[in-house]
Amino acid sequence: MRETREWTAFLTLAAAAVSSVFITALIVVVLLHESGSFFRAPEVSGQIWRFFVDTTWAPTSDPPRIGILPLVSATIMTTLIALVVALPIGTVVALYLSEFAPFALRETIKPSLELLSAVPTVVYGYFALTFVSPILRWLIPGLPQANMLSAGIVMGIMIIPYVSSLSEDAMRAVPMLLREGSYALGANRLMTAWKVVVPSALSGIGAAYILGISRAIGETMIVAVAAGMQPRFTFNPTAQAQTITAYIVSMSQGETPHGTMGYQSIFAAGLVLFVMTLAFNVLGFWLRRRYHQTY
Repeated sequence: MRETREWTAFLTLAAAAVSSVFITALIVVVLLHESGSFFRAPEVSGQIWRFFVDTTWAPTSDPPRIGILPLVSATIMTTLIALVVALPIGTVVALYLSEFAPFALRETIKPSLELLSAVPTVVYGYFALTFVSPILRWLIPGLPQANMLSAGIVMGIMIIPYVSSLSEDAMRAVPMLLREGSYALGANRLMTAWKVVVPSALSGIGAAYILGISRAIGETMIVAVAAGMQPRFTFNPTAQAQTITAYIVSMSQGETPHGTMGYQSIFAAGLVLFVMTLAFNVLGFWLRRRYHQTY
């Protein structure tokens, strides 16, 4: 009976692991198949190089303009703004919770902070549009209602729990022996935190950063609501622009006929987004292996 339960548990876990790999592979196959139809289209096949260098994205126009750079630039810009907000704040919060906060306060703040990740992203989007943007327009005259700056700031607020929670877990995993050794050498608590705890937890902190970056790149509703829907090649954070995810949302509302250039362009943009996210995940895996410390 015991062996039966063990084999049942083993097969269930193995099936879960295999299914995750199978689903991921199936997503890749669908993306490659549909985006392959886009690149084989007569309007595109003779000028695929323009997909990577053209600064105009209008695949449904006549003739179609297929430069992905406007969507990529907006995605990168909003992500950078989000990281400028989330990484320093998330790291400082994690350091405080791990090294300075009393136990009762930490057990109160951390769950409360993680509640931010449970807020629907469409709520964040309208928060950026109706609260953050008016404040920024008061500070920056001439700022449009929808802009990458407000969307990026609110995205940063959204990913703070991811960065702070994972970073705090990594810092808490640092053995107390290292802290005690630092105190014995005369270091105070702040110096021990920055010079001992943070370097020792660097692999976990780096993984938290990469997860935050991937989360920001793949965010949809905030940028769809608050960043604008105009594909424009610009790195000006005060301008309106359309990200890759916002374009996918705009073209996936049931009004795009199957098999058309607009429909196939969704998968081409999705493939670019998949490659960008995969690159950051591979980088995070490398950082974890590179800076992992065993105690």
